[in-house]
Amino acid sequence: LGYEKYRIREKAGESIIELESDSLLGVSRYKSELKSQTKVSSLPGAAADFIRRPKLLSFAKSSKRSKVHRPAYYDYVLIKEFDKAGQVTHMHRFLGLYTSSVYFREALSIPLLRKKVSRALENSGYTKNGHNMKDLLQVINTFPRDELFQVSSKALLDIAIGITKIRDTGTSKLFVRKDFYGRFVSCLVYIPRELFNTKSRLAIQSLLQQRLQAEDVDFNTYLSESSQARIHLVFRVPSIRALKIDQNALEKEIVELIRPWEEDFMERLREVGTEDEAQQQYKQFAECFSSSYKEAYTAAEAVEDVRFINAVASSGDVAVNLRESHAERAEFSFKLFSLESQLMLSDVDPILENLGLRIISESTYPLRGNCALDSSELGPRIWLHDFLVYRSESNSPLSAEGREFFEQAFYAIWSARVEDDSYNALVLNSGLSWRQAALLRALGAYLKQIRFDYSQGFIAETLSSHPKISSDLIELFTALFQPNKSKRLVAKVRTRIVKAIDGVSNLSEDSVLRAYLGLIDAMLRTNFFQLDATGELKDYFSFKFEPQRIEGVPKPLPKFEIFVYSSKVEGVHLRGGKVARGGLRWSDRREDYRTEVLGLVKAQQVKNSVIVPVGAKGGFVVKDATPVANRAEFQARGVRAYETFIAGLLDITDNLKDGMLVPPDRVVRLDEDDPYLVVAADKGTATFSDIANGIAASYGFWLGDGFASGGSNGYDHKAMGITAKGAWISVQRNFRERGIDIQKEEFSVVGIGDMSGDVFGNGMIYSPFTKLLGAFNHLHILVDPDPNPTSSFKERKRLFDKGRSPWTDYNTKLISVGGGIFERAAKSIKVTPQMQKAFGLPAGGTVTPNELIHAMLTAEVDLLWFGGIGTYIKSRDEKNI
Repeated sequence: LGYEKYRIREKAGESIIELESDSLLGVSRYKSELKSQTKVSSLPGAAADFIRRPKLLSFAKSSKRSKVHRPAYYDYVLIKEFDKAGQVTHMHRFLGLYTSSVYFREALSIPLLRKKVSRALENSGYTKNGHNMKDLLQVINTFPRDELFQVSSKALLDIAIGITKIRDTGTSKLFVRKDFYGRFVSCLVYIPRELFNTKSRLAIQSLLQQRLQAEDVDFNTYLSESSQARIHLVFRVPSIRALKIDQNALEKEIVELIRPWEEDFMERLREVGTEDEAQQQYKQFAECFSSSYKEAYTAAEAVEDVRFINAVASSGDVAVNLRESHAERAEFSFKLFSLESQLMLSDVDPILENLGLRIISESTYPLRGNCALDSSELGPRIWLHDFLVYRSESNSPLSAEGREFFEQAFYAIWSARVEDDSYNALVLNSGLSWRQAALLRALGAYLKQIRFDYSQGFIAETLSSHPKISSDLIELFTALFQPNKSKRLVAKVRTRIVKAIDGVSNLSEDSVLRAYLGLIDAMLRTNFFQLDATGELKDYFSFKFEPQRIEGVPKPLPKFEIFVYSSKVEGVHLRGGKVARGGLRWSDRREDYRTEVLGLVKAQQVKNSVIVPVGAKGGFVVKDATPVANRAEFQARGVRAYETFIAGLLDITDNLKDGMLVPPDRVVRLDEDDPYLVVAADKGTATFSDIANGIAASYGFWLGDGFASGGSNGYDHKAMGITAKGAWISVQRNFRERGIDIQKEEFSVVGIGDMSGDVFGNGMIYSPFTKLLGAFNHLHILVDPDPNPTSSFKERKRLFDKGRSPWTDYNTKLISVGGGIFERAAKSIKVTPQMQKAFGLPAGGTVTPNELIHAMLTAEVDLLWFGGIGTYIKSRDEKNI
């Protein structure tokens, strides 16, 4: 395919190789890398020796691949000319590929090889035509032809005899040879045929390529009736001169690499335990792993997985393992083990993506071992899900601590200890623990409640875009509030944060980061470093703020504010002064519950200012949105949230014991002593006072059952009906001034609430002449267009006495024609003629629940009775915002 002619001459005591440019033929004319002159001394040692060697005919491999016929490395045939002194004067280099006949003819029938092969056979010492000689010749005839041209007679004999010795022995052998030019390393690998497959070939190839520091590799395989399979690997090695090859060590690595999986599993078990332990483990798990698992994983990985299989079988919980991966494009392999049930990808994928990972693929393997060492009974099925993933943002290798943080974060998310959202990306890109990421999420949630301009998604994205500032914010928070930590770094860290924020070019991102810094600056206390009863850090947080120091907080500004946050509940407690009390309500306004509480604070300032100069109000929302089967479950969920909320308030409140102030444990206080905390019942919490007092008692709080008014040792809001009675007296007077006695005459009512409520429930049983045409709460709408006062009164009284009864407990047989009980979540409600007449609705057709409620509120009835739930009336001068 190509031809080049070179002249070798001496110049100033230096041997120079000169290319005769007019000699180039074929593909050689297109080789741009050919040099016109080259000093022999500049060539690698082996190449220089090869050129000077007084040998007429030589063979070698080119470092370039052919673009003609087949994409193999070119073969060189080198013919030398000598002067009378035996010095090389010219070299004729022919470039091409051997024809197919070279690869199929017997070695002795090829003239250029006959002499080399004959010499090797003679030097073997075997009897001519004897059995050993025939075996040796068979090995040579099947020897890779490229190797046969390049190998010396002595090396050929040594390798061929070595091959004959391992035939049919089931052992593995490696033969390594460097080429003359110092460009290639040729490896002949013989392994037992039953162990040969593509996976083993690739594993051997990868191992040798790594050990030889090779850039490229060619391979071919040979299988015959022999029990051995041959793999011929030719590696292109740029740094071959400095390469030291330990053939025995490489051979040992190959043997271990291709060892039968079961044998390797046993050997690996021996490495991590005693012989008895290894035998027991092997008996228990020998049948655990499927053939597909064995194809995908090594025995060493299986030994590691046994630990997770045992953990899942004993705990019933999931187990995870994040480790580096060598698969294409993948940075990590994330193994997730589950018990009995195969996990749904739709449950796992969002968690990994929110943690900052991109998923390449997922593989699932069922695993099952014996349930006991002395039993043949199968144990529980374990599912292994292996995700190949890489980081969305990756600036540096992930440390061992980073992997541990990731695994802990996944456990926390999976067990719902923390929310699954984009804040979790901070674990990987900022090196934070899941609690530290949750801390930043909590502060973001508070920013939302004080009407910060940006969405939670943008806030999380901003924090992830500035990982160093995010980690510095955590460092500042830790320096301020971690117990027994020196405060000398506070000023330095804060200065560093301010300087970094000054360098942020985007104004919106600047605002987010400064808002976080402002919250930390305004923070007085936190329970973030407190331990629970088991000695673990708590997974709910509470923060005490001084709102006057927070920019942009809606007015009026309380003196102190406590924000409680967890994955299940959020709440605020606003206090106008050091000594202030007020109710805590169970809000259903998850998006703006603080606005609701702030509205109550404003109302309290107006109506109570003469009695109490300052007051307090609080509210919480239940964040768990999973469906419940009945009201009892709904109530129980609210109680759990309330308990967390109360605990969060008490966690950071001072106590008094024997007249001495006792600060809360593991809380750094940046304010004055503050032991006064009193709460009361409000909407949704009328029966919760005993719960609050029980929690206060467990804290040893100094106020005892005076902490929450309305408990069993106080007064029952609903039973005594204090608020309702006062309101009813006002209603009676209003009607009396119009000449109506509602205790003796029928009157029509539309109400907001249900019979389980304090104000609504009491009001609707004060007069047997009440005609309740309709009422609604947050779940249902009651419509009774023409109620029977007597029977409906008795039914309302029954529900009131039953307690915690929704409108769905109402006996529908007592509802007048055209009425009913409807879900507020319904898509539409059919309008009956009776409903149309009672509420002025359009005749026929349907309305939405909200349209029905609007019609009820604007209907011509004698009384609108409010149960303290929401605001439904405004003047014509007020706006809808």
